[in-house]
Amino acid sequence: MKTDEIDKIIAEALESEKKKSHKGKPLSTHNGNRIASIRKILNIVFIIGFIAAVIIYFVFPEQKILFFSIGFGAIALKIVEFFLRFMF
Repeated sequence: MKTDEIDKIIAEALESEKKKSHKGKPLSTHNGNRIASIRKILNIVFIIGFIAAVIIYFVFPEQKILFFSIGFGAIALKIVEFFLRFMF
């Protein structure tokens, strides 16, 4: 094979991968943008929850239930974001 033929095969393979997601469905820019914005919001809320949990841990050391509630809530949001990243 010549290098031109190899380059053509690689270009065709890359073009077909751009048209498909990892599940084989065509990518929808609207759906992709919506999922990306939801993920950004979930990440921001996770960071706020994490910071709030750390502050509560040091400012109110006797409030362990509140610390665990906020901390596990933030972790639950991060898990949801994780699944959105790999499922869509």
